[in-house]
Amino acid sequence: MSDSFADYRPPRPVEGGLKARSTRGAIGESWWARRFLAVLESFALGTRLTRGRSYARKGQVVSLDVTPGSVDATVQGSRPTPYRVSIGLRQFPDEVWDRLAATLAGQAFFSARLLAGDLPPELEEVFAAAGAPLFPASVGELDLRCNCPDFAVPCKHLAAAFYLLAEAFDADPFQILHWRGRGRDELLAHLRTRRGDPAGPGAQTAGQQALLPAATDGGRAAGAGPAVGAGAVLAGIPDPPADAALDGFWQAPVPLPARPATLPAVPDLLLRQLGPPAPSIGGPGLAERLRPAYERFGSVGPEADDVLPSGP
Repeated sequence: MSDSFADYRPPRPVEGGLKARSTRGAIGESWWARRFLAVLESFALGTRLTRGRSYARKGQVVSLDVTPGSVDATVQGSRPTPYRVSIGLRQFPDEVWDRLAATLAGQAFFSARLLAGDLPPELEEVFAAAGAPLFPASVGELDLRCNCPDFAVPCKHLAAAFYLLAEAFDADPFQILHWRGRGRDELLAHLRTRRGDPAGPGAQTAGQQALLPAATDGGRAAGAGPAVGAGAVLAGIPDPPADAALDGFWQAPVPLPARPATLPAVPDLLLRQLGPPAPSIGGPGLAERLRPAYERFGSVGPEADDVLPSGP
């Protein structure tokens, strides 16, 4: 049997391989994972992505390691030895990271979210404004390598690594920034330093420091770069005097518009968010049986006492 024919055989099973958590449908739950895969799938790679997704769900990826500028993986195919895969992406130089850190530290919205371990969607706008797009704009920005005999790039082994990488972003969004050259600890240390938080004994917590007004110009630290996201909305609001900052800390800087007491929502929103019930309590069929009741209760207005049956 020739080696080329062996490439079309089913892949060898892997014991303890990295399996995608998603067993059907789309892979990736968070905005950053979905955004990364949307970029990948926009390259129109066809059946290679389908086969790579199948590899990811079967657990054919043996290992996956994210380092600055490169993602290295081993993927088991039909041959005895797993293939070596690497996905290279340009790291941002230190001066770009310094500029980004100044912008992020200058806006409390970003500092609070990042120090809490979250990457808000507006972060992509910050990176774009700094001339450092967070995600690759074309497949040409990626250095894709696999030692399999497949001439197509990316091959199914690379595609499998892509999907597992997206789920790694789900688990730890800071892996995206680490891939671009700045790890979680280093980035957060820069933010704390720029906001004057030594994070030492007696220091304020990260969340407290992020919410305190800094020496600002319209809510931003001097030299922090253009305001984006929430900073762009608040840029026109002048800073209150320092002696009044504490007294009015929990008050709105401008009168809030009148809003209804509750936000409009579809009646079965809770059912949608909880996902399908476990088989032990009825499975997906239980949600379908409950949905009409939710819709009925959701349509009840102030005359609820006239519609709903009264108790004993």
